[in-house]
Amino acid sequence: MLIKTFGCAVYGIDAIPITVETNIGKGINFYLVGLPDSAVKESHQRIKAAFSNNDYNFPGKEITINMAPADIRKEGSAYDLTIAVGILAASEQISSSEVSDYVIMGELSLDGGVQGIKGALPITVKAKQQGFKGVILPIQNVREAAVVDGIEVLGVENLADLVNHFNGDKKIEPEVMEIDQNHLISAYDYTIDFSDVKGQENVKRAMEIAASGGHNILLVGPPGSGKTMLAKRIPTILPPLTLYEAIETTKIHSVAGLLSSHNGLVTTRPFRSPHHTVSDVALVGGGSNPKPGEISLAHNGILFLDELPEYKRQVLEVMRQPLEDRVVSISRAKMSVEYPAGFMLVASMNPSPSGNFYDPTDPNSDPEHIVKRYLNKISGPLMDRIDLHIEVPAVKFDELADKRKGETSKEIRERVIKARNIQEKRFEAYEGIFYNAQMTAKLIEKYCEIDEAGQNLLKIAMDRMGLSARSYARILKVARTIADLDNAEFISPNHLAEAIQYRSMDRDGLMG
Repeated sequence: MLIKTFGCAVYGIDAIPITVETNIGKGINFYLVGLPDSAVKESHQRIKAAFSNNDYNFPGKEITINMAPADIRKEGSAYDLTIAVGILAASEQISSSEVSDYVIMGELSLDGGVQGIKGALPITVKAKQQGFKGVILPIQNVREAAVVDGIEVLGVENLADLVNHFNGDKKIEPEVMEIDQNHLISAYDYTIDFSDVKGQENVKRAMEIAASGGHNILLVGPPGSGKTMLAKRIPTILPPLTLYEAIETTKIHSVAGLLSSHNGLVTTRPFRSPHHTVSDVALVGGGSNPKPGEISLAHNGILFLDELPEYKRQVLEVMRQPLEDRVVSISRAKMSVEYPAGFMLVASMNPSPSGNFYDPTDPNSDPEHIVKRYLNKISGPLMDRIDLHIEVPAVKFDELADKRKGETSKEIRERVIKARNIQEKRFEAYEGIFYNAQMTAKLIEKYCEIDEAGQNLLKIAMDRMGLSARSYARILKVARTIADLDNAEFISPNHLAEAIQYRSMDRDGLMG
């Protein structure tokens, strides 16, 4: 008897439908074909033991299982349940009438228990697109899968649950999860706040601009000046995730296996802070079986690189393409996958090896050539891709002792959201463009017009600071964001002047 069951292979953050054909005929043998890896081949032993321990019969006949399409590599143990259902239906131990209505995925334990899998959300999205009635997944994955509306999501704890469902003995109730924009807004609750930060008003202003336009930002200051404290508070002034962003972010975390069984949806913007010893594969993604790296896990959120010069130069250089294209392309001999990488880079560093700003009048400060060598650990092309360079001076005693609270994150966030709304309306006709940092050259030309006074100001700045063409574009993007915060239709010389001062690292390669 021939039975077809259905599963999915996950590539990148998308799923590809897999048809598992099970045929039981005369003879005694077990064949598993269709380019399975060793983990898939081992399913034979797991299924056999699970059947034995739950009083189901593993047919003593010739079982041939074909996983189509045969040119796609099938990897991992998540096909155990798909194959097991095919064998049970082909041997008439369960009713086969509904088997083909579902995408079925899960790893079997030897006692018949069902273990969680990676990529449940993209699998469910694909199942809905393909017109399946529903998905049957491990109970650990049902909350993330239930985020997808308009498809049944059934969770099973063990093989018996699934058998009873198909035989009609005990139907599984579909998981329901109500998700809307209000759910995401209500999840917006942080224990940290910008009002905790003493002083640093100019840095807070720069961070507000960065958050408003989605700009990359570099904080440069001595140890103890509050760089890390400030960086960790940027998520508190970013707008709440939209439903689309939340699902896209959850897909990445689902594929990486980072979702808990209690949290079906990523409801707050990610904040990833990898250690400076991170490898380029861990940062960007990849490996023999490609999986998302830190920059993809930071998608729609923040990637914070503390002590930027301490990272290996090779690791930093591989970020250049994702920073520009907002996507990571990983190519292998047998496959090519893409992961979204639309993150906001927040980096920090000391201005010199000793940690203090260069001062020619101070004999204890690092010599100029030592400072230059330290700063040159970060390449010019990478520095060009960072829109704002901010000096973070040490906080004075009077500011530390001041009992007054500064502006709250909520107050700053309200201004950020207003600026973002202006940008969303501006770019609503352009697919994939939502805020100023994403503007292409044509959009910069259209929306960043400056008058003659502004052109003269920018020309003087470029001549004196030796700015590159990429730096020129970054200044215009930041100036456009500053104008949006002022609710101004056009960029004025004042907006340009403020944007130019945020290119401090371009001043002859030294700070200030």
